Amino acid sequence: MRARVRLVWRQYAGRLITLTALDAERFFLLDSIVGQVVSLMEILGSLGIGLAILIETVFPPVPSEVILPLAGFASAQGDLNVFAAFGAATAGSLAGTYILYWLGAAIGAQRLRAIADRIWLVEAADVDRALAWFDRYGEASVLVGRLMPGVRSLVSIPAGVHRMGLGRFTALTLAGSAVWNAALIWLGAALGSNWRVVSHTIDQYSTWVYAALLLGAGGFFVMLVRRSVNRGARQESSH
Repeated sequence: MRARVRLVWRQYAGRLITLTALDAERFFLLDSIVGQVVSLMEILGSLGIGLAILIETVFPPVPSEVILPLAGFASAQGDLNVFAAFGAATAGSLAGTYILYWLGAAIGAQRLRAIADRIWLVEAADVDRALAWFDRYGEASVLVGRLMPGVRSLVSIPAGVHRMGLGRFTALTLAGSAVWNAALIWLGAALGSNWRVVSHTIDQYSTWVYAALLLGAGGFFVMLVRRSVNRGARQESSH
């Protein structure tokens, strides 16, 4: 699996990446990430995907736009079970958001801003963006934010700062994470050896991609609400 994935990755990178200083830095970072994720999958299987997504959630510079399509590609090749990969990725997403939620609740926004400035490729402005997102959209930002790179991980921090109810936080996080993970894993499986195109496409057509994911998340959330209402109605009628 390692040789196959690395060959596809390097062929794609060679065609599409012009190595300016910034692109070179990003390429070598992604190249290292691909190698580490492949190693995790070889050793731990689907659990390696879950661990990689947990790290991605807590440490945003590690991009799920690379990890999840890679998992989809591996599943299409028969190296991973796609449902196990999806379940592990979603569990990893939830575990990572819990860490950030409790950090927000325990440490507070100001101390986290100071910490962010000391982390490579993360700035206090990223924390400020997540706080502003939460202030503007309230608890719904947890659902929507899971579909928006740049705030999808950090939006868990203001949820903790504001002591959002853990049950609501969990439900909204699971809904957003499930849509995001399923979409990227499916795209990676569908594209096969062109799985790396997913990240490039998201960058190029971000508005349409995010709109489609948001519609999917909204539909999923409505389905959950309807099921909850119907369950409550059945329980009341049984008494």
